[in-house]
Amino acid sequence: MSRFARTLESQYGIPTVSLANENIVSYGIDAHFKFNTGMPLRFVGVPYPFTGLKKEALENYLEGKDRVTGKPVMQAIVENLTRPLTDEEKKKGLPPEAKPEPRFLPPDTEDNLQRLFKDRHWTDYNPVILPTAERVAAMLKGTSHKPDELVKKDSGVFGQIRPFTVEKVAIIAVMAGAKPEYLPVILALASQVPYMDSTTSNANMVLVNGPIRKEIGMNSGIGALGPTAEANSVIGRAMNLIHKIIQGYREGVTGFSSLSNPLRYNNMTIAENEEALPEGWQPFHVVNGHKPEESVLTVLSGWNFVNCSGSVVEHYPPQFLMRDFMRVLAATGSATLIMDPSVAYQLKNTQGFQTKAALSEWLSQNAVTTAGTYWANSIASGMMGPLGKQGLEPYAGWQKVSSDTLIKHFPNPRNIRTIVVGGSTASVWFLTDFMAGRGVSIDAWR
Repeated sequence: MSRFARTLESQYGIPTVSLANENIVSYGIDAHFKFNTGMPLRFVGVPYPFTGLKKEALENYLEGKDRVTGKPVMQAIVENLTRPLTDEEKKKGLPPEAKPEPRFLPPDTEDNLQRLFKDRHWTDYNPVILPTAERVAAMLKGTSHKPDELVKKDSGVFGQIRPFTVEKVAIIAVMAGAKPEYLPVILALASQVPYMDSTTSNANMVLVNGPIRKEIGMNSGIGALGPTAEANSVIGRAMNLIHKIIQGYREGVTGFSSLSNPLRYNNMTIAENEEALPEGWQPFHVVNGHKPEESVLTVLSGWNFVNCSGSVVEHYPPQFLMRDFMRVLAATGSATLIMDPSVAYQLKNTQGFQTKAALSEWLSQNAVTTAGTYWANSIASGMMGPLGKQGLEPYAGWQKVSSDTLIKHFPNPRNIRTIVVGGSTASVWFLTDFMAGRGVSIDAWR
């Protein structure tokens, strides 16, 4: 919100007041001013939560007290729009806190430098490989791109302008313990920052497809979702360091995830087991328009990760279980299935699903939940509710039916995706509500 307020004030000369939940007002007043706008913005705070509430509750917010000044909300809004600027508010430019760090740190002991990195929030709080000039130069041999080439500009939390270069990514790759041959993957991953954040417990997943999986030794077989391969582990760690150092995420300062999510420790960094796909089942990146010989990285984001609890059995169709489990994903209309190759073969050979798309179509038509359960989810009510109020279907129709009416809450089969990974030692699968971003080329960063 504060970035839009900044645009209105700086480009159009329109006074603004940002109305935000009390749990993130501190970000707009403090961190966003220091590291992005360079100009103080005026905020009014209302209680949390905001989404999923009845009209009466929201009206009480507007008739209540501003959580910043303690004055009535409407009075605070009017005063903030009309009160002359103070000397503090007339200051221009970024404050001293936003001054870039020097390119080199003075020499010190290993222990002191490790502590310095932690104190400045440049780590995931595990020891890092210190990025000496020699180590960074060796890492840069993993790409043909110049060290000073800009990877991205708008890379910070909530769209902050935090430009970074290939060299910065190489530094992070060293810190994470990467080999130079991992660098194109980590550069592709860095190009997707900022990663999704939320006050709720969202997580991310990194999926790699194409020849580079084998070239760098990513595990797509037995134990693929666990900490059993160097490449998977290091690339997942690099994402955390990018999130903290480049994106600038700090809990309670620029981010406000109440519980966060344990999947963030490695960000579910996996490679699809393309060699184990049933005939007719295309790799994830090919389904999304890429060529089989291309190496592609996709970042997926969501909240839920549901274990199937046990192996599938021949006498009960696994798609029925998947359909039933999808009832709990009543939010964004997006689902990503992660399944062992043996499950994929059973779905094809026993159940007749000749392609991933056929399975998606069946689940779209058969997965249901009640309208009441759907709208009880704050993500659904906050994201899809306004669309329904504007008359957009199917959400408008779902808002009109009784709470116990069954609705097909995955109306678009293209939003139901399948990833095949694992070693065929057990017919297991996981269900997530992860949404997929657009796959990006790893080859472009070689």
